[in-house]
Amino acid sequence: MFARDTDSGLPLIDVVKKYKPDILLGVTAFGGLFTEELIREMASGCERPIVFPLSNPTTKAECTAEQAFEWTDGKCIFASGSPSGTVEMDDGRVFYPSQCNNMYVFPGLGLGATVCGAKKVTDRMLYVAAEALATYVSDEDVGMGKVFPPITSIRECSHRIAVAVVKEALRAGLATRISAVDQEDIEGFVAKKM
Repeated sequence: MFARDTDSGLPLIDVVKKYKPDILLGVTAFGGLFTEELIREMASGCERPIVFPLSNPTTKAECTAEQAFEWTDGKCIFASGSPSGTVEMDDGRVFYPSQCNNMYVFPGLGLGATVCGAKKVTDRMLYVAAEALATYVSDEDVGMGKVFPPITSIRECSHRIAVAVVKEALRAGLATRISAVDQEDIEGFVAKKM
């Protein structure tokens, strides 16, 4: 549910108090919108609050990584629209904020759709691409506060996403350029096309 759909004009802090959200997506380009009071209020109502201040440039971000981790005592899942350095907490814990960027999904999505000759890219293809990306993030990375895999693994990540997209295109009857033989080893088929 989006608060804008039901409580137009209600201050953001009151929306958080009323609805107890688990996630805040910042796309406002209003720097500092996610205040300490707001983040602490949200964190008090959920185990792992998701804080994504996605506005660019950094001066327009709704909060910083340091603020989000500090105000949630390191409980948050954080990604921003701009790169962010590591965050070291007073107790010695270190978190590695992620940059939320389409560079992870779009290469694999495009590769998968292209190699199988997909007639169109569907919402379901976007979903399986996002799901393949999410399952590529290790528990260790998540424990360090990362939302995405390391950029050094982008080729492997793109391969996994492309395979998921090809499988979905086949399932939906949208693939026009993949032989029955290639369908038997979709992972190998995609790897040969990379």
